[in-house]
Amino acid sequence: MLYKDEDYAELDEQYIAHTYKRFPVTLLSGKGATAYDVEGKSYIDFGSGIGVNSFGYCNNNWIYAVTEQLRKIQHTSNLYTTIPDVQLARRLCEVTGYSRVFFGNSGAEANECAIKISRKYGVEKRGESCTNIITFRNSFHGRTITTLEATGQDVFHKDFFPFTNGFRYVPVGDKEALINAVDDTVCGIMIELVQGEGGVITVDKDFVKFVENICKEKDIIFIIDEVQTGVGRTGTFLASEQFDVKPNITTLAKGLGGGLPIGAILMDDVVKDVFTYGDHGSTFGGNPVVCAGALAVLGELFDNKYLERVSEKADYIREKLLEIPQVKDVSGLGMMIGIKLDDSFTAGEVAGKCVENGLLILTAKDKLRMLPPLNITQEEIDKGIRVLKKSLFELEYKVKLSF
Repeated sequence: MLYKDEDYAELDEQYIAHTYKRFPVTLLSGKGATAYDVEGKSYIDFGSGIGVNSFGYCNNNWIYAVTEQLRKIQHTSNLYTTIPDVQLARRLCEVTGYSRVFFGNSGAEANECAIKISRKYGVEKRGESCTNIITFRNSFHGRTITTLEATGQDVFHKDFFPFTNGFRYVPVGDKEALINAVDDTVCGIMIELVQGEGGVITVDKDFVKFVENICKEKDIIFIIDEVQTGVGRTGTFLASEQFDVKPNITTLAKGLGGGLPIGAILMDDVVKDVFTYGDHGSTFGGNPVVCAGALAVLGELFDNKYLERVSEKADYIREKLLEIPQVKDVSGLGMMIGIKLDDSFTAGEVAGKCVENGLLILTAKDKLRMLPPLNITQEEIDKGIRVLKKSLFELEYKVKLSF
């Protein structure tokens, strides 16, 4: 093929910063839940770019929306209004019941914005000492200096000191510890409903409700990080709908853009006016091309009724996974799935073998992790499950199978 002459892995090693330990694959193209490398080999994609490609590769409606917007205006300053920006904000408020939106470029940016809103709210309500944010052990909120410190995992708290002060960590589910952590210096509590990077662990609904009640009682800003769980990933547009809570702030990113970078901060009436002119900004936030892509994602999700099928597909995937002898448990919510394997396997070695056999799958700590496109077909699901079975068998018996 045209692309085979270059050793892209070697060029990657030479010219790109060594922050990712990549699998030995150079992807060239894709359609739906199937990707193709430069050699023409196909891969079923159970990761969708870590939950970003909501409707897989090269969705026709998404491509049309993005390219049409490119023909009109690709970018302008936030000193001016653009149509996709306004349309997306209105649509998000309509489908979620929130009052106002701020657009950034990533999940980390969205969480930083939520932290800033909470701190300004706390200072205005209770004075300059009211700046602490409570987050939870095993959480993950981003890789900026502030969101690394917000992340409740010690493994991330190294090398880049000094981190931003003002965070307290509480074990998930420990009501007494949470009560003891709350005082007059606490302005916000931030939680994930499914701890994705922490091992695809779903938080108990009763505890989430307990967090909400404390926030209401103490006038503390309640933040839910839905960077990975949002935009239909769990079977409802927001995972919080399944927990019967409505936080003051919900953060979104990943799947909202369908493949282009976007972050969104949804604000209720309590916090919608906390920011005033000059308090926050983003050069690329609300970019019209990205917003056009996000509008296409929402159109696919609601107009084509994909949301109604997420839970059905998720149940089917779980059923098939639990039939595999080497799979000991399946966790998560909707199409955000964690796979606990027999102790004789490591998630990393299985993921590597899956890539070798034509399946792209993720890991989260000691688990395999699946975030397949929401429109993945049953045929693609079945093919991916077969590759997973084959890979596990080959690792267990040290043999090489052929389909």
